[in-house]
Amino acid sequence: MKIITKPLELKEYLSAQCKTVGFVPTMGALHEGHVSLIRNAKKDNELVVVSIFVNPTQFLKGEDLDKYPSRHEADTKICSISGVDVLFLPNREDMYGSDEATLQAPKVRGYVLEGATRPGHFSGVLTVVMKLLNIVNPSKAYFGKKDAQQLNLVTLMVKQLFMSVEIVPVNTVRESDGLALSSRNMYLSASERKDALKISKSLHLASRMIMENSLNVEEIKLKMREILAPLEVSYVEILNRDFEVIQKVEIAKSVVLVEAMVGNTRLLDNIWV
Repeated sequence: MKIITKPLELKEYLSAQCKTVGFVPTMGALHEGHVSLIRNAKKDNELVVVSIFVNPTQFLKGEDLDKYPSRHEADTKICSISGVDVLFLPNREDMYGSDEATLQAPKVRGYVLEGATRPGHFSGVLTVVMKLLNIVNPSKAYFGKKDAQQLNLVTLMVKQLFMSVEIVPVNTVRESDGLALSSRNMYLSASERKDALKISKSLHLASRMIMENSLNVEEIKLKMREILAPLEVSYVEILNRDFEVIQKVEIAKSVVLVEAMVGNTRLLDNIWV
């Protein structure tokens, strides 16, 4: 596995390969969910690039930028074992300048749900993803469905800016008890981890109600909130795949989303229905 830290060095290296490139952008603290992305990239492409970069522009003041989990040695080993061809480890100074051009998230879709409580977050996400895609110039880039709003906005950006990369959604990976894998799960105490299961349980209830043809959005959300109590819930929403409000679940066209605080840890999860 080749390790590269400089953006222009990576661009030059990849342009000389003449191979299809699959790209997995990450912020490190890799887990089985990231490995699933890598597996999909390896299956579809001749060469796989993984980036690890904790992007400062998507963190708001007072958030956990400085505390975000860092496991450089373990992450490098995971990438090597998983068959990654190139690991990209840029630093902040090479990714951002002092007078920076940025992207702005859509004024509606970028400021609802997670964007409502974290204004400017998705502008930072889209800016760094655009930079990384321009550096790597992949055939396909792989994003997890767990971050459904991020996935939607990145896909929209690629479409609206006429970028020649395919965004590939990959299913959420879960623990055996249903908890969605997340780098932030390591913040949870034993009791908090138990409380966190309320999130996946609420989604399981929603799925069951929908399978039983109970499709009224408000009724489903009410039942979900009963299970989530007493967690501090940021949102419980059921939207169509374009992140538009609906009154009735549209089978195979909808997404059920939850964000809640468990202790001091913000967790989000969803199911596509």
